[in-house]
Amino acid sequence: MLDYHLFNASDGRLLAYSTANPGRVSKKTPGVVFLGGFRSDMTGTKAVFLEDWARATGRAFLRFDYTGHGASSGAFEDGCIGDWVRDAAEIIAALTEGPQILVGSSMGGWIALRLAQTQAVEIAGVVGIAAAPDFTEDSMWAEADEAQRAALVRDGRIELPTEYDDIPYVITRKLIEDGRKNLVLRAPLELPFPVRLLHGTADADVKMSVPLTLLEHASGPDIRLTLVKGADHRFSTPDCLDQIVAAVEEVSARQG
Repeated sequence: MLDYHLFNASDGRLLAYSTANPGRVSKKTPGVVFLGGFRSDMTGTKAVFLEDWARATGRAFLRFDYTGHGASSGAFEDGCIGDWVRDAAEIIAALTEGPQILVGSSMGGWIALRLAQTQAVEIAGVVGIAAAPDFTEDSMWAEADEAQRAALVRDGRIELPTEYDDIPYVITRKLIEDGRKNLVLRAPLELPFPVRLLHGTADADVKMSVPLTLLEHASGPDIRLTLVKGADHRFSTPDCLDQIVAAVEEVSARQG
């Protein structure tokens, strides 16, 4: 059973979270925050592995569920990117101290970049794992056919199959329209801290063109992309997990 706490956010939202070694941060040893993906939760392999690593190494660490995800309050179908960015900004501000390394998986990578763009939290660095910035526009909307687009406008929602479970993704018009307000690849994106992007060549959900576009688009003094041959979107094999930790440690080592 997951042992978690509840954070009382604004508007009555309750966000489930788990921490390790809270308060153990310094300029040279920033905390680590895991930002999960679309319709995922904080019980995933990467989030739990990172917390175990943090406990073993004495690093401050936070993982949590966005509203409508996991053990947090709210319905998934009511949420959108802006809501989940707000969740991240509020809980990071309330439960962490000092600069944080944001580890964003898939949608979590977009949320990390949006937090950087809005300067909502103090960021020491970003590790993107199969980061999926702007996916509501560049993937969901771009790949929808005319009938699906018409249904979104008319009915406010469509359902799409997923290979991960038997429950289809519900895509709402709110999600698409709000996503357009949070795009990060259409305007200057300054990342003035170390950034490490990890992406598998066998990722069937986020094309390799996405991290390449991000690498080309973003500006910053220390941005690097690592392509891992054969790794899929989950990026959670033992070797992939070790690479995530290595990226976090490398970002941490680059602190002044």
